[in-house]
Amino acid sequence: MPLTASVVGDGVRRLAVLRLSRCMIRSLVALACLIGLIAPVPIVAAPIDWWNVQRRGGNSFNAAPPDQRYFNALAGYGGQWVRLTYDKWKPERRDFLIGSVDKYEGLVQSDLSTLRATLDHAHAAGLKVVIAPLSLPGLRWKQNNGGVYDGRLWNDKAWWLQSQAFWRDLAQALKGHPAIAGFNIVNEPTPELGHGLVEHPDPKTAKTWYAAHRGTAQDLPLFYQGVIDAIRQVDFDTPIMLDAGWYGAADGFAYWPTPLEDRALIYAFHMYEPYDATSGPNLKRNPRILYPGTINGKTWDAAAVATYLGKPLAWADGHGIPRNRVVAGEFGCMRQLPFCATYLDDVLNILEPAGVHWAFYSFREDVWDGMDYELGGGAPPPGYWDNPAGAERGLTPQLEPIVRRLKRVR
Repeated sequence: MPLTASVVGDGVRRLAVLRLSRCMIRSLVALACLIGLIAPVPIVAAPIDWWNVQRRGGNSFNAAPPDQRYFNALAGYGGQWVRLTYDKWKPERRDFLIGSVDKYEGLVQSDLSTLRATLDHAHAAGLKVVIAPLSLPGLRWKQNNGGVYDGRLWNDKAWWLQSQAFWRDLAQALKGHPAIAGFNIVNEPTPELGHGLVEHPDPKTAKTWYAAHRGTAQDLPLFYQGVIDAIRQVDFDTPIMLDAGWYGAADGFAYWPTPLEDRALIYAFHMYEPYDATSGPNLKRNPRILYPGTINGKTWDAAAVATYLGKPLAWADGHGIPRNRVVAGEFGCMRQLPFCATYLDDVLNILEPAGVHWAFYSFREDVWDGMDYELGGGAPPPGYWDNPAGAERGLTPQLEPIVRRLKRVR
């Protein structure tokens, strides 16, 4: 059937009827139990309940599908979940799993088999997985696109319909897999880029911008709601993660007027601020920008980190969103910077007592060593790139702040 707005509309209406039907059935069962007509029905925990307690894990952005040893190693440190992207994996066609982001026509079955096998490995290690695509129809990840930014998704709602179709298909294909703990709709969306809103705006400016762009192709909450509704046509229960705007910035929820409509949502942000200090270019500066220190005219220290990370918490608290429905989906720093361990400790000193979930970036990345904390603060050992997975690894000062908090809470 052609994918049109009317088809999507029919799907949403069917979803509403299904939701109403489920509510009616539950009400009738409850009434029957009350008057003794039937025996009480056991209550089965919903998938979102896994997130009721704080969960700690890592990110997997590898070029090769992780194997059993990889997941065992993360679990061995105490990790409970992994935020997994597949966009670097070798695809059967142009783009892994999607086929081509230029025209989505269905999941690539051979790629899907690879993804399922990887999920099986994670499950065998006792880890939960959140799927986090870097690309969607109309949005090819820059590093898979010759270094050219692709923002078609944020310029034309026709791509929204294809993205909804992709996620509906993927949710149907993965429904019920025991490793799945969530669907992260898209990694670090940037609908604001090139559309008149600077990064890290003050809240008033952000809200004014959103009021002018509400209902357009730059309306991130509206885009998310469409994908959520598409997923719920085939999967009522799997939790869905929503990254904030402007690359998932911790202040990226500033313009969102309300939470979205669904009972199993988790709101996600990323933390690399102050980026000028924590990122790769700082390794080449002479002298380097230091943390704690004055960076672009602003003092950045533990207190400043706490203030910045307080922004998504304040937004969630103000809208009645429990802390266990908030996640720091990524955070990290270049491991060779002398202050990296201090920075990681300062970030975790806020996330841990706040009770939010978190996943450090990254665990044993196989094409980039910048945030592979098991390698410590020096260059990779000789011969490392011949076999990254076989390199000698262990606890280092850079990894210690993370491992100290990777507690097993099964």
